[in-house]
Amino acid sequence: MSIIQPIETLTDNEIIARVLAGEKRLYETLMRRYNASLFRIGMSFLNNDMDTEDMMQQTYINAYQHLDKFRQEAAFATWLKRIMINECQQHLKKAKRGASEDISTVEQGQDIAKTKTPVDAVINKELGEVLEKALLSIPEKYRAVFVLRELEQLNVAETAKVLDISRVNVKVRQIRAKLMLREHISNFYKNDVVFPFHLIRCDRVVNNVLRKLDIE
Repeated sequence: MSIIQPIETLTDNEIIARVLAGEKRLYETLMRRYNASLFRIGMSFLNNDMDTEDMMQQTYINAYQHLDKFRQEAAFATWLKRIMINECQQHLKKAKRGASEDISTVEQGQDIAKTKTPVDAVINKELGEVLEKALLSIPEKYRAVFVLRELEQLNVAETAKVLDISRVNVKVRQIRAKLMLREHISNFYKNDVVFPFHLIRCDRVVNNVLRKLDIE
């Protein structure tokens, strides 16, 4: 009698092979597996929860549409995060172009440091207002490295590949980020209370992607 292996114990590559073989619904397992990671990455770039959800959905759609091109000798997680970062960077470029064409947007942006954003409702209260401001005050290039290295636990080589920068730059940016955050973050930054991704949000992203891909 053959034993059916639980879906949760399958590797990414095993799931991908079965999705490509016709078990499309299994793609949901991959999304739920990486939702929290992509959300933290997206928030580190965009500082906006709804924009991050949109970029996550686009990332999953793009990944699904190009799943047959994924080289399985590489890590699926790294490939997926690279797509997410590309989507975030493209979103920021579009927003920057739009802001440059809108004088009122530019004027409002001058006081952005004093304006509360949707991230206020996302970061757990345990971090406190001071820590929240400290994390969000770090320049994006340092914050991205910090999130990937310290929260996502990527190694230097993986982080360099995902961000398309040198390993030396990864190390330098990581050190600078830690120096900027050292007094505020201490032992908190490895906790899931930083940019938490809750079940309701997880279900919403997954269901939206499945609907757009017409997967039943």
